[in-house]
Formats: sequence, structure tokens, C-alpha cells
Amino acid sequence: MNRVRIVEDYLDSLIPEPWCELNFKKDYELLIAIVLSAQTTDKRVNEVTEILFTKYPDLDSLKRASLEEIEKILRPLGSFRKKSLYVVRIAQLVDEKYEGRVPLEREILESFPGVGRKTVNVFLSEFYQIPEFAVDTHVERVSKRLKLVKIEDDVYAIEMKLKKKFKKKDWCNRHKQFVLFGRYYCKAMRPECEQCGLKQVCNRDIKKSVH
Repeated sequence: MNRVRIVEDYLDSLIPEPWCELNFKKDYELLIAIVLSAQTTDKRVNEVTEILFTKYPDLDSLKRASLEEIEKILRPLGSFRKKSLYVVRIAQLVDEKYEGRVPLEREILESFPGVGRKTVNVFLSEFYQIPEFAVDTHVERVSKRLKLVKIEDDVYAIEMKLKKKFKKKDWCNRHKQFVLFGRYYCKAMRPECEQCGLKQVCNRDIKKSVH
């Protein structure tokens, strides 16, 4: 059995129904939550967005919020001042330029403040189930440890290689499986190697250097 099939079978048995750990109800809430998740945990983002979206329940109130108030809410996150600017500006753009709906076009989304390729991939795959394979720190670590990509590959190269190796119809779920596997099993520090069913295809010698 080839490496990709071994990985697919194990992840399907370990995490058969992968999920997104960010809480959201609306398209712009998800987009903002993904932006806020940079350099922090989903758990902390959820704690913050619960307060943020309760106090500012729609785009109109959010875009009119003072930066000082947004900063107070986002303070538990890293780079909270910069992220506060992103939140207000994204709310303004979605409400005023795109009639209250987050656009689907990648070029437009990547022009939003704080939004890059990974953010767009996560948003499109999670909210609209558009096949994309986002590469975050967990996906990068897991794919390198499992020798699906090269150690020197950057995130774009990793994305392109993973898209070639896995079926397009599975990209959305595979991405989430990789994230959850990296977050709870193949962790950056103290990965659970002894209990892992992928030991046979894992480059365990590099596990300490791939964080």
C-alpha cells in the first residue's frame, strides 16, 4: 500500500468526521475568526469572538465600533492592535462595498487586510465547501513528518503537492484531519509517536526539528 493510502486510511479511522474548531454563525464572523487565529489558539479566539460578536451583533455596529473598544476585547490575542484594525476594516468593506456578503473571489479576499492565501482557503472550504487545502503550521508539520513533502518546501509548495496527492473531493476534510491530527496527536512538542498508526511512514528522526 502506498504512503498516501496509508495516511488516508489512518486519518479516516482516527478522525472520521473532522470539524472546524472556530465558532461562527455568519460568513464574516468566520473570516474574522480566521484572521484573529494567527499566532494564537482557536480556543482563545472563540473566547474573544463570543464577546466581540455579542457586543457587535451585525456589520453595521461592528464597523462603527471604536478601535479602543475592539482593542480591549482582543487584548488576550497577540498583535491585538493590528487585529483590531483588521476587524473594523473588514466589517466596513463587507458591509459597504460587498453588500453585506463576503465575496468568493480569491483576488478580492486577499486584498482584505490581514487576509492571505491560507485564510482564504480555510474560509472557502469551511463556509462554502469549495475544495481547498489550507496549509497552516499543523498541516506543514504533519506533511513533512510523514514525508509527503520535502523539509525545505514552503507553504505554497506544500499546498500544491498535497492537492496532487489527495483527491479534490476530499480536500476540505483532509485539511481538517491534518489540522486536528497535528493539534492533538502529531504535536510540535512531545508527539504521541508510540501510539501512532503512521509510525511506518513517519520520518521520526526529524520530528524534533519540524515544529
